[in-house]
Amino acid sequence: MVAALALACSALSPAARAADAPASPAPQQQPKESASEVAEEFSDPLTTLPQIFVNDAYTPDSYGTHANTNRLTARVIVPRVPESSLLPFVQLIRPSLQVVTAPTGTRSQTRTSLGDFQLFDLAYLPWPGRESGLFMGVGPLFVFPTATHREAGQGSWQAGPAFAAIYKGIPGLLIGTLVQNPISFAEVARDRKSVDTLLVQPIVLAYLGKGFYLKSADATWSRGWNQNQSTLLPISFGIGHVTVREGWPPVNVFASGEYMAWRDDAPVAPQWTARVGVTVAFPEWKPW
Repeated sequence: MVAALALACSALSPAARAADAPASPAPQQQPKESASEVAEEFSDPLTTLPQIFVNDAYTPDSYGTHANTNRLTARVIVPRVPESSLLPFVQLIRPSLQVVTAPTGTRSQTRTSLGDFQLFDLAYLPWPGRESGLFMGVGPLFVFPTATHREAGQGSWQAGPAFAAIYKGIPGLLIGTLVQNPISFAEVARDRKSVDTLLVQPIVLAYLGKGFYLKSADATWSRGWNQNQSTLLPISFGIGHVTVREGWPPVNVFASGEYMAWRDDAPVAPQWTARVGVTVAFPEWKPW
């Protein structure tokens, strides 16, 4: 289900017309979004704004190991509308790939490897309607065991449901959540454990003005349903800035910190994590 995706920007310039030539109708253009609206799109799991996202999470302090770990994540968001899709509804396709620097024991040794490949495909629900400010999506989630080293992945093929809900009824404020539950159905080795984990990502963003915003949207709570699986409840807080410039794609940069507020049955877990990221959007590819 891995597809090669290419995104490009194109600029349109009007051609010179002869003085006696009849004027042709002006091309219909998408309404320009404000910096506040674009900032919300960058944190909205139901966004229909095509974008490329790169995020690096560095953990200098962990429970259960002295190693400094790192996780580099790259993903794209590809909206599909009924006119360009086989299905009669809007789809939001989000593939993600990770490069993981994981501990190899309780000391400071680490190994950097390719991580598991993740993909979800949310169907944009048509109700309760845009006027309500509430938007929801539901669809399947897949995890492919592409990790090149044991410590960098979970070693199992996984599938499960995904759900997202976002409320935009208050100007300058975004509130929502992304919920996923991958369940393993085949392991790559006999000694790999089955996976059944509830993942909840709370999302809160407040726009400050002049392109700046505050957010708590990077931490993901996890609850393992199988025996001896861990429960982790991190909290995050960060600041970001969106640059919207005529003739250029919108660019979002952010930095945030994360602290593990609660952990249970997790011998190794991050304690403090620092994140930096950049997102580049392509509004001209937006389907509506």
